[in-house]
Amino acid sequence: MSCGCTHEQVKLQENILKKINNHPCYSQNAHQHYARIHVAIAPACNIQCNYCNRKYDCSNESRPGVTSARLTPEEAVKKVLYVGGSIKQLSVVGIAGPGDALANPKQTFKTFELLEKYAPDIRLCLSTNGLNIEKHIDEILKYNIEHVTVTLNSVDESGEVGAKIYPWVYFEGRRYHSTEAAKILLRQQLKGIELLVKNNILVKVNSVLIPNINEDELPRVAKKVKEMGVFIFNVMPLISKPEHGTAFGLSGVKSADHRLVMRVREACEIDMKLMRHCRQCRADAVGLLGEDRSDEFLKYEFADKSFEELQAHYDIKNRQEAHEKIEQWRALLQTANEKAMQEEARKYELSSTGETKLVAVTSESNGLINDHFGSAKEFLIYEAGDRAIKFIMNRRVETPYCKGPAGCGTYVIDEIKKTLSDCDILLTQKIGECPRAELSDIKIICDEDYANEPIEISVLKSVKKHFSFEKLKVC
Repeated sequence: MSCGCTHEQVKLQENILKKINNHPCYSQNAHQHYARIHVAIAPACNIQCNYCNRKYDCSNESRPGVTSARLTPEEAVKKVLYVGGSIKQLSVVGIAGPGDALANPKQTFKTFELLEKYAPDIRLCLSTNGLNIEKHIDEILKYNIEHVTVTLNSVDESGEVGAKIYPWVYFEGRRYHSTEAAKILLRQQLKGIELLVKNNILVKVNSVLIPNINEDELPRVAKKVKEMGVFIFNVMPLISKPEHGTAFGLSGVKSADHRLVMRVREACEIDMKLMRHCRQCRADAVGLLGEDRSDEFLKYEFADKSFEELQAHYDIKNRQEAHEKIEQWRALLQTANEKAMQEEARKYELSSTGETKLVAVTSESNGLINDHFGSAKEFLIYEAGDRAIKFIMNRRVETPYCKGPAGCGTYVIDEIKKTLSDCDILLTQKIGECPRAELSDIKIICDEDYANEPIEISVLKSVKKHFSFEKLKVC
């Protein structure tokens, strides 16, 4: 029996799988095993977004556009070598700000040139608003940048939606405003995406979900980018507070809540493969997607070291051996999970009745249920039936239940209860009697029986354990 695929199609699919295998942003399966680093070498931006305020020295703020320090290209590459020698699972380096990578082309491509020389094993990424892709497509190809993320918040050709998001756009020596600015930006974004796809570069499109502004527009964005051959689509909730100093934050535009995100993502998923595990990282983020270790690697520790010294520390051979061990573990984990995951499934594919449950999981890394409830800063949310499961989203909390020795005796659970209010089961490594009792208010089942077990099969088993799924009788 033939699968209907040509040899060329199979080869292309294999090439794509190779590109995303150890990329934590482009592969949901990879994000608990491989780390990324963002280097903040691009300060300038050629558009203004109402949700953005490029800030420095703000280590407690985790959102795009924020960084603690700006680096030169040389310093950035030294940091990559220094971090890569310490975090062996580091697989990707990206330029994501704090401004726009392609509004700072000299710094961006100098960084990639040096990375190609000193860290040839690492994957290269850049994020951009898309305004200057067409202008710099040759350099993108020259440095073998395999992954480009484009932020596209509207495909409204009238520019009316975009005008509510972008106060101005600076293009070809002139500043544009209102709908004219939005039209120019959209035209250049679509041209750029078309060029990237044509040249076999994997494109991820990010859209910021802004309540009451573009929530109805995003399904149209999903449909359009699917038609253009974009690899994956990411709906990111607006993060908006007055203290962020953004136009939306100061004018009272609220953050997008979990329920709105789930509703819009469900509408977009009809047309497009979604990225659901995004952490909306800072411009200087380091480590696994669920963590940020940027404050562990300070500039004074690597800036004065030579490239040769840092290359020895980086130790490509040792890193390759570490990645081989990761792949061995992933193979074992896949076997243990018994293909419980169905990323694109609908409710009746997950469940024999169409009934599904939401399961929250605490995990540090490695695809295991290996984090205590008290220390959890985020919860992985899965939808599950009696047949299979799919990952829905991660939900972060600003304050974990246990604040450590400094906050001993002070426990705040209201935010967590709100975060998990629609969930049916919590799978965690350990939970005390007090928080368990508190969570009974929201009628969530707390289960420790799957501590240190693989996440996916444990989610499926827990739902079968706690709920019955009686098949509907067909008359």
